[in-house]
Amino acid sequence: MDDSHEVRARVTELIRDADICMFTTMTEDGRHVSRPMDLQRAEFDGDLWFFCFEDSAKVAQVRRHPQVNVSMAGSSSWVSVAGRAEVLFDRAKAEELWERSLDAWFHQGVDTPGLTMIKVHAESAEYWASRHGKVVTLIRYAAAAALRRDPPEGENRATAL
Repeated sequence: MDDSHEVRARVTELIRDADICMFTTMTEDGRHVSRPMDLQRAEFDGDLWFFCFEDSAKVAQVRRHPQVNVSMAGSSSWVSVAGRAEVLFDRAKAEELWERSLDAWFHQGVDTPGLTMIKVHAESAEYWASRHGKVVTLIRYAAAAALRRDPPEGENRATAL
């Protein structure tokens, strides 16, 4: 397996460890806006999927500026995925990805009026991972700062997808 395949496999593994992500779009006047969104439980195949309402600001922003960023944190890792987003409603995909927790926002399930989806096709990713959990990593960083030493090294890689 070449290096880029290894990095892609690692990104996939780290994405599986995350639940909530920050979805970043660009406003009409060029400001970046991030909001938490539920990451759909699906095998990462290069695409990330999100449910939202057709009339939401994020949908308008994606239509104007389709380049987006999705960042997420797992138990001991952080992943940033940049890609091109599109707004679409694929009923079969919606049914495949639907989870009961989504009923809190979309009361009629996949039949909720105005329901749509954002599909993000990942173009690149970067990740940072630690062998230890976040708390241990933060303690080790604080200790390194107090002792004026280099922080412990973690794993940091980037790749085109």
